Amino acid sequence: MLSNRISTRIGMWTLVILLMVAGASCKSKKSTMGVTDPAAEKAKMEQEAALRQQQEAEELRKQEMEEQARKEEARRKAAEPYRKLENYFSAISSSNNLTAANSSINEALTLFASKDTPVLIVINESNGQKDYDRPTTIGEYLNYLKDQKKNANKINQLQFDSAGKITEVELVKN
Repeated sequence: MLSNRISTRIGMWTLVILLMVAGASCKSKKSTMGVTDPAAEKAKMEQEAALRQQQEAEELRKQEMEEQARKEEARRKAAEPYRKLENYFSAISSSNNLTAANSSINEALTLFASKDTPVLIVINESNGQKDYDRPTTIGEYLNYLKDQKKNANKINQLQFDSAGKITEVELVKN
């Protein structure tokens, strides 16, 4: 019985010693794993900083492209009434059919606040001062184009009301 007790105590002490050794071994592995190479840490931080800079640059490039697209769309929208009106002027002045010319006139008038919208034709400009031909209305000008069968003027400027309708046309002699 005494020998069983001794062997149990020896077994327990052996177990305790093994557990202590195993615990110390785990701690040393943990501490070894926790110690990092300063050069490796610095390289990792530099890599992360470079990645952040790249992402920021990409975001900035994306924002610039979106802004450029918005500006292009705004420019295109602003040019749309000029293009439409030029097309109507050409269609009316080149039309050989009176019905087609009158139809184009009626369509063109939908762009304006009224058929009495003033049309100013610049005949001379010097030092920022403009000399205008006798003022007319858009209705009269469109009929003039129909009768003369030529479009000798180019659109210089349009003014719009809050509804997007044209309230004044300034033309320049070609």
